[in-house]
Amino acid sequence: MTQPPSQQPPQGGFGAPTDPPPGTPVPPAQPPQMPPPPAGPPPAMPPAPQGAPAAMPPAPPQGAPAGAPGYGYPQAPTPGYGYPQAPGQAGPYAQQPGPYGQQSGPYGGYPTQPQYPGAPMPDQPGGGRNPFKGKPAVIIAAAVAGLLVIGGGVYFATKGGGDDKKPVAKSSQDAKPSGSPSADLGDGKGDGRTGSDDLNAGRKDGEAKVWLQENATQLTQNGAEQSGPWVVGDTVVKAMYKEVTGYSVADGKQKWSVPLDAPLCGAPHETTADGKIVLGVQENNTKNAKCNQLQQVDLAAGKAGWKVPVPSEGLFDIMTSFDMAISGNTLAVARMGAVSGFSVTDGKKIFGGTKDGNCRADAFAGGAKLLAAGSCTVGDDTQAMDQIQELDPTSGKVKWTKQFPKGWKVARVFSVDPVVVYLTNKDKKQYNITAFKPDGSVRSEMDSKDSFQPECPWAIMERDLRGCLGTAADANTLYLPTEPKQGGGDGYSRTNAVVAFDLNTGKEKWRSSPGDGRTMLPLQVDGGKLLAYIAPTTEQGGAVASIAPTGGKPSVVLQNPASTASIENGFFSKHVAYSGGRFFILNGRVSSPKGDTKEKALMGFGN
Repeated sequence: MTQPPSQQPPQGGFGAPTDPPPGTPVPPAQPPQMPPPPAGPPPAMPPAPQGAPAAMPPAPPQGAPAGAPGYGYPQAPTPGYGYPQAPGQAGPYAQQPGPYGQQSGPYGGYPTQPQYPGAPMPDQPGGGRNPFKGKPAVIIAAAVAGLLVIGGGVYFATKGGGDDKKPVAKSSQDAKPSGSPSADLGDGKGDGRTGSDDLNAGRKDGEAKVWLQENATQLTQNGAEQSGPWVVGDTVVKAMYKEVTGYSVADGKQKWSVPLDAPLCGAPHETTADGKIVLGVQENNTKNAKCNQLQQVDLAAGKAGWKVPVPSEGLFDIMTSFDMAISGNTLAVARMGAVSGFSVTDGKKIFGGTKDGNCRADAFAGGAKLLAAGSCTVGDDTQAMDQIQELDPTSGKVKWTKQFPKGWKVARVFSVDPVVVYLTNKDKKQYNITAFKPDGSVRSEMDSKDSFQPECPWAIMERDLRGCLGTAADANTLYLPTEPKQGGGDGYSRTNAVVAFDLNTGKEKWRSSPGDGRTMLPLQVDGGKLLAYIAPTTEQGGAVASIAPTGGKPSVVLQNPASTASIENGFFSKHVAYSGGRFFILNGRVSSPKGDTKEKALMGFGN
């Protein structure tokens, strides 16, 4: 596909929508989404072929300035940016190679990755296990139907939105366990202890104190995903099913619980600076209930705030689940067919709409900036192009837009400030990591022949731009983990390295490895030093380590107990947070307690 270089990308934002023109067709109803299965080991990004350049998808002209027209109802197509040219016209996209040139092989990855839909997923050291273990066959079928597996890499086939879903691939008291741990069944539901043994009884000198919360909530047959953890002052918070719960960071004791009227159907990764969050909640408890309610919760006070319905933005606004992000005091909400923005303070709507010209946003990334990812229509092709935009969170107006050639998808946002985007091309079996300047122009492309493997959740039905564990960035450096490879003398353990990239050049600055058959993932940058999570082994607890700005060997700042390594290993699709010298791990999905067995839900480490 080519485009006229003289045309500008779509101007606009997310202003007040307009009514659809008479005769606008009604879209077919979308079948209800199946509950998503828990995530499995993420596939790796492919290594570039030897000697190939790090070329990114060619960049079109820059997007709309702030203050452009609102994000309204689709308009009649006009020739210009995003539409086909007359035959014979050459454009900036003509005959452009993809990132790293043509590749003859599929994505790289674990040798134990499934090579076809439905292939078994063996248990993985370091917390991985079969994501379909104990799940109903209908869930397995739904998940497998959404997967397209090519060689060692997994792609996700979806309807609408133009998203690939291809992952690459943050002085204490003695803590007591929150319940009586059960025998270790190898599935993350036990820790090898019996009775009421203190989890800290086997702690060695230099190891952090630990506490554990188990799930006591009765859930539906398929269990429930857990969102969080969010750390607000001396409280760590998680949300699950129909409750939001806060625990003491020191000993894990429950401080408060906020019940919800109906099940959760969306949660942002961020809170406001003063500890407020807004969650997506179903309209009722029926099977086919819409996801159309917003509930504010003050995590510092442990109290529910305002609750408002999400108004429909038009005929194409299908509310089955929410993709949510908070930037400043604005909550951005995306779903299949529309987007909206609301004030976290009072729930008032700030912006909303369905399409901006020929483009539709379907996912947000929040934090220091508000980014929107989506797809653009070219002629009759509804998934022809993907784009990334920065929006003004106070108004929804577009600050800049970057569109990519057909076939390139915005899979993840590795960093919001500075902006670093991970792109995939399923057909060409290629990937690209690009950093952008504040005005949306290209800053650099990461140049490496390694495979990189953050831990990213499966996203069969929707994007999760900020869902990866294992990426970090500061003003001038991006940190990524390489794919683990066999390491150590036992022939079984794996090791990897963290690579630091110069965002101004895209070149590698240094790499650091934990060694001794260990793997580690970047967490965050603190005081100029990188903090990384060293994963547990069967005999060693995990750890938080710091790496100097110039690289070098990791230095452990928090060592988790070896005596609880089996519990730490059993946490599946873990979510983590590091704050105030304490480390928290949340199980990504839990099931109902059965008898005297409760699934491990949240763990805290710190002295």
